[in-house]
Amino acid sequence: MGETTNDSDRGISRRALFIGGAVAAVGTAVLARDELGRLWWRTPGVEKPRKEGEVDFGGARWVAASSANWRRADRPDDYGVDRVIIHVTQGSFKSAVKVFQDPGHGAAAHYIVGKDGRITQMIRELDVAFHAGNREFNERSVGIEHEGFVDRPEDFTDAMYEASARLTARICARYDIAVDREHIIGHVEVPGTDHTDPGPHWDWDRYIPLVRAAAKRDAERTAGPSASPSTKPSATLGADASAARKATTAAERGA
Repeated sequence: MGETTNDSDRGISRRALFIGGAVAAVGTAVLARDELGRLWWRTPGVEKPRKEGEVDFGGARWVAASSANWRRADRPDDYGVDRVIIHVTQGSFKSAVKVFQDPGHGAAAHYIVGKDGRITQMIRELDVAFHAGNREFNERSVGIEHEGFVDRPEDFTDAMYEASARLTARICARYDIAVDREHIIGHVEVPGTDHTDPGPHWDWDRYIPLVRAAAKRDAERTAGPSASPSTKPSATLGADASAARKATTAAERGA
């Protein structure tokens, strides 16, 4: 599960205030261009519009996490997204939702996937969720929690794997993330973390192919029906061939 962590960018940090004072005193050269890009939304009246209850994955239900457990951002414009991080809740679906709504918890993931395959989104992908226990990885990743316990393989159901794979495939497509183990990782693989999830019973050899299959289906749906000349004859060519046969028959009859 996303771990409690102090992210120094909650609200306007003392560092940001110091930078603002420096800019006023010595000009914009003191503030790097990337910092300006990341702080632009703090300016009054410049925040991008958001629709209440809007989700990034069509199959998800929206339940808002406490604003204390994430940081507003404008990803991928201010922070590039190049990772999906897999978590396990170490508890029930309901308990995970509850703790992510608790401002004292200090952590939350973007999504929770249940044993039954239901998906709840609690933080927009635009924003930085405090889920990885590592600021850089928080900023560059989308976090997905999975209902269950790391030492109970029976918690990782077919419905969960399939729903999670569809979700991860959409995320990877949206940010052009490679579908491999370098870019889809477990919480245990985040530098500096002391977490072990998703644990030894999470079946990576099953999961990654499921994500690839889901990505392929999505790509085919987006491209629309297409026929390969070697496998699916063109309807036009079929009609032309039929017309040719009729013409030949008529000519033979008249001969």
